[in-house]
Amino acid sequence: MMSAGHGVRLVPEHRAEATTALVSGVLDLESYPELRDGLLKIAAEAPNGLIADIQELAVNDPSLLSVFSLVSMRVGDWPGIPFAIATDRPGHQAMLAARAVDRFVAVHPDRAAAERRLLRPPRRRATQQLTRAVRSPALARDFVERICAEWGTADLAEDALLVTTELMENALQHTASAPRIRLELRRGILSVAVSDDDPRPAVLRERLSIHESGLGLRLVAQVAKVWGCSRSWSGGKVVWAVFTRRAPHSSGRADG
Repeated sequence: MMSAGHGVRLVPEHRAEATTALVSGVLDLESYPELRDGLLKIAAEAPNGLIADIQELAVNDPSLLSVFSLVSMRVGDWPGIPFAIATDRPGHQAMLAARAVDRFVAVHPDRAAAERRLLRPPRRRATQQLTRAVRSPALARDFVERICAEWGTADLAEDALLVTTELMENALQHTASAPRIRLELRRGILSVAVSDDDPRPAVLRERLSIHESGLGLRLVAQVAKVWGCSRSWSGGKVVWAVFTRRAPHSSGRADG
């Protein structure tokens, strides 16, 4: 599958080891957003890791290589997969080093080397496809509660169940597709993700009246460590939230 933007093309190739995005064309101010968004869309469907193979990418402005640092930071939050760059072109490597991109993203000479050296955190994953039905949110909660018990994350279950309800009801109310729920656990970090086939982004909405049901995505923002909405390469979107074990209660709150 290929996406053409303002002079840049991305072709994802999925393998068991990792997903490689073959990047070609020209990186300039117009193609920067297409490259950024394209890599993030591919990452949403890359469970084990993402490699950007930029052998065929021409770079008009070296400062724009910061796009790879940004992508690395974003996928670090969710889906929490390792990200690397593959290129054996000396010009690429020099520009990446000069801009300190290689301090944030590992750079390897080819895909095989990148696959061998990807640092994959221990991960557990569980998914369930649901139907468009009134009982689907309840089924999703049952699924989350059972998996949290199996994984020993009962302390995160309450927040995960609240968010699951909101994400499921949001998908059923605002899309015409059947939602799919995905749970992942890595290094004590639990993520809940609900995907659907509607490309429109999920947004925070104020509740206009106390009589309206639910708190929607505002509740998600309050109880999750971080949340977001990611477009997927195959179309549609994934709305996700990440939970971590809370620090001991303190009397003050630090801002910033």
